[in-house]
Amino acid sequence: MSKRDFLTPIGITLGFIMVMFGILTNAGLDGVTSFMQVSSVVIVLGGLAAALLVNFNFNEIKLTFRVSKEAFKKNDMNVRELIQLFVRLSERARREGLLALEAELEDVEDPYIKKGVLLAVDGIEPDVINDILSAEITALEERHYRGRTIIEKAGEYAPAWGMIGTLIGLVLMLQSLTDPETLGPKMAVALLTTLYGTLLANLVFLPMAGKLANKTDQEIFAKQIIIEGVIGVQSGQNPKILEEKLSAFLSEEDKLRVEASEKQEAEQVKEAANEA
Repeated sequence: MSKRDFLTPIGITLGFIMVMFGILTNAGLDGVTSFMQVSSVVIVLGGLAAALLVNFNFNEIKLTFRVSKEAFKKNDMNVRELIQLFVRLSERARREGLLALEAELEDVEDPYIKKGVLLAVDGIEPDVINDILSAEITALEERHYRGRTIIEKAGEYAPAWGMIGTLIGLVLMLQSLTDPETLGPKMAVALLTTLYGTLLANLVFLPMAGKLANKTDQEIFAKQIIIEGVIGVQSGQNPKILEEKLSAFLSEEDKLRVEASEKQEAEQVKEAANEA
């Protein structure tokens, strides 16, 4: 289930706060206005939009906003819960048959799990199930890559358009060399476009693209667990063996946590038996 990821807006906000802190501590409150230049903003954002329109088609451009929103969401993936789900499915399948698993799917929200289990219920061969579900992973990875590429390209183009704005400012500055008093202010304005472009690239676009790549890796990892679980259930593996097999996907920290939990549960059962 998707939830709001507060780390992305917090990180972006914190980055801008650090920039403002650097400005305020060196230039004071009055110096903030000297870092605001409308023409520089227009050059960077307008040039960036123009470059993206040249690079991508209209349908890909429309993906930008939808893909960007994904960086502000998080999908809770609990590997242990996935393992327990397939252990439960395996136990029921061995006890009541594969057809009984359809009732278990009523409480499952993930369509990928539902699809895999229904394929198993229909008696599809394990190799075919693996091919079907793996093809879906490949398609997902390609879709995510295409959407993420737009953000990555924005991160590449933003500093370049910042430099273009700086060059424009430098040309205008060199045309007024006869007036030395204007050189400093015009030089500062020229450099602002580079600041804007670099800030957008390294605080917004590239970090967002990195987060989207991490989200894709996590989703693929979860789907690989699902494939192994579905095939294990379909082939009638012993639930304990299936649990051990899927536990290979757990991190060492999670394994230690599970062992501690199982040990505690065993002690509680022992204490309850002694009291009885």
